[in-house]
Order: sequence, then C-alpha cells, then structure tokens
Amino acid sequence: MFNKNVGTIDRALRVIVGLVLLSLVFIGPQTLWGLIGLVPLATGLTSRCPGYSILKIKTSE
Repeated sequence: MFNKNVGTIDRALRVIVGLVLLSLVFIGPQTLWGLIGLVPLATGLTSRCPGYSILKIKTSE
C-alpha cells in the first residue's frame, strides 16, 4: 500500500536530525519547538515521506 521512498543515507540523516531536534525539548533552550523533530524522526523510522510522494522523489534504490 505505502511504498518506501526514503533511502538509507537519507533515512539515517533524518533520524539523527530528528533526535537532535527532539533533544532540544529536554536540554538547551527547552522549548516545544524541539517537537518538530518528530517529523524527520517518524519519516526516517518508517522510510516513507509524504512530501517526497507529492514531489515524485524517491531516494531509495
């Protein structure tokens, strides 16, 4: 049903960026802006990016 469209390197970068942004909720400025990190973290963990689907981009394969 849902095809994976995020490749290995892209996926790893998304998870790292997501974790860094999410850590801002607990350390650093401690604002809720760090919750934005949930988006790249979720797309990295699922290997599926809705934005890529809309733009017909596929970094997997």
